[in-house]
Amino acid sequence: MSQPASVSAASRLPGLDLLRAVAIVWVMLTHGGMFGLIGDDNWFAGYGWMGVDLFFALSGYLIAGQLLRPFARGEAPRYSRFFARRLLRTLPAYLVVVALYFLFPVLQDRDRIQPLWRFLTFTQNLGPNPAGKSFSHAWSLCVEEQFYLVLPMVVALLAWRPTRARIIAAVVGLIALEMALRGYLWLADVAARPFDITSAPRAGAYMELIYYPTWSRLDDLLGGICVALIQVFRPSWWDTLARQGNLLTAVGVAGVAAVMLLFRDGEVAGFFAATFGFPLLALSMSLLVIAGANRRSLIGRWATPGAGALAAGAYSLYLSHKIVFHQVGLWTQTWPQPEKGFAFALAFAAAAVVAAALYWLVERPFLKLRERFRDRAPAAPANATSVTVAVGLNTVT
Repeated sequence: MSQPASVSAASRLPGLDLLRAVAIVWVMLTHGGMFGLIGDDNWFAGYGWMGVDLFFALSGYLIAGQLLRPFARGEAPRYSRFFARRLLRTLPAYLVVVALYFLFPVLQDRDRIQPLWRFLTFTQNLGPNPAGKSFSHAWSLCVEEQFYLVLPMVVALLAWRPTRARIIAAVVGLIALEMALRGYLWLADVAARPFDITSAPRAGAYMELIYYPTWSRLDDLLGGICVALIQVFRPSWWDTLARQGNLLTAVGVAGVAAVMLLFRDGEVAGFFAATFGFPLLALSMSLLVIAGANRRSLIGRWATPGAGALAAGAYSLYLSHKIVFHQVGLWTQTWPQPEKGFAFALAFAAAAVVAAALYWLVERPFLKLRERFRDRAPAAPANATSVTVAVGLNTVT
């Protein structure tokens, strides 16, 4: 749920704002169904879990770009600044919401909640299935925080004697490893549960072993990283892709539609979808990110009214909306059916107000503080390693 590297209006790309706005609204539609704010017949809301995949692809692109651009200039990234900026971006609002959940149990959206230490260590997505517990949607934040921690180390490792073949092998190898791991876990454990994929034992095993763990959900993040690699080190390729932005948008949307067919039972999927569906979804989301990251495509050319505000507040909205949805759901559960049709709109508006307060009171001040850690002068003087990285990645071999 990361924001662009700069929060200034001039540097914002309307296409990325639109994608982020679509992602947060899609996720909220799904959660609206969980709290009875949306009818069961809304098929589109049932696929809102894909909004998280779009967030992952955006994060992979934006965060990797921050680490890769110094190398392209022959400089070494300042990892201390990178980690400081990440912590100031993600921790303050998150810790406030965690405190609300634990200090005021009445706000909890489910009867149970995982131990506090899992939220403080960002390990909620590992081990016991967090589904059906309060603040369960924090699992995706755990994936991103673990990604932020590991990515700089991977980049530093690949920066040692970098070649295009080595980097391609690393990306392809990770994707293949993920596919093999998901396939193995499905056959070895999930398939051993009752036959019906939607049954509690099989669904629980699938979510715990395949859907939530970071090592099974790297496809979208890797896709975003690949987009950043192309933009930073292959500008001619990027320019060619940018000229086909509308085609990429169409292919990306078609890919998402195809994945919907594979995941027709929801995020709990069969063997084929679990193994091959996530890479296809990652490719589709990455194509949309490419289209959104340039101003030549229809989605990137003009600002969509309201998309910028939703994108700016997406993180606060994601963190806090379930608290509001739960309360509104309790309040409206006895409403007559005609009036209940307005329940989601009411919940969305209330969630926007709460998110705005969280953004302006907590998130925004720390975003301003984060600007102190922006590289204004050249980073560390170019050394042998950083120059090798720039030459190695930009040389066509």
